[in-house]
Amino acid sequence: MSGGAVSGFVAGVDGCPGGWAVVLAHRDGAVPPRLLKVGSFGEVLALPEAPAIIAVDMPIGLPDRVGARGRETEREVRPLLGMRQSSVFSVPSRAAVTESGDDYPLACRLARETSDPPRAVAKQCFHLFPKIREIDALMTPALEARVYEVHPEVAFWRLNGGQAMSLPKKVKGSPNPAGLAERQDLLAALGFPVTLFAPPRPRTVGWDDAVDAAASAAIALRIARGEARPFPDPPPRDGRGLRMAIWS
Repeated sequence: MSGGAVSGFVAGVDGCPGGWAVVLAHRDGAVPPRLLKVGSFGEVLALPEAPAIIAVDMPIGLPDRVGARGRETEREVRPLLGMRQSSVFSVPSRAAVTESGDDYPLACRLARETSDPPRAVAKQCFHLFPKIREIDALMTPALEARVYEVHPEVAFWRLNGGQAMSLPKKVKGSPNPAGLAERQDLLAALGFPVTLFAPPRPRTVGWDDAVDAAASAAIALRIARGEARPFPDPPPRDGRGLRMAIWS
């Protein structure tokens, strides 16, 4: 961007194998939404479109100790989602995430030592640790004006008029075509064309990744318009001063 102009773009971001799926959308719809893949979160921040708001489906802000059922933000959003609430993982402590590397037993031990009551780490959540650490290494309180945590099912709850989606996005860990089509149709009604999700997609970006990134972009547009709210409100902060909230 030249001359200090403010970008009209926002970005919705979802982790995918080998990087991040990104849906770029324009606030006034002058440019059709576009799906791309980048290798690192730093590349998202440095995109030439300079998205003013980046909504990412990944936990931001890690508590030193965790109570029952994760951070306050997870506890607040689960009741909204009905049958879809199992999609909201409990995020463990900063020590469990940042000091365990690729050692799952160590992550579970650290998580138990820093939770009340003691609780291990779900394997699905553990697989997110590298991407959580990637964002955590870059995040500062100042960057919060631009980068926001979101969650796809909370996003769809908001976009669906405060109603959880009726069909699961995945069944036994595999994408559920009917559930993805339900979400795709909702996004299409909001201006995200179905061609955005159709093959050919960037390599390793699945249908579910594209749908989740678009849902995140829809929330980024709400944030840019001042329509979004955080859960909880006001958000608490972790030991590094980072906001802990899911926006929708």
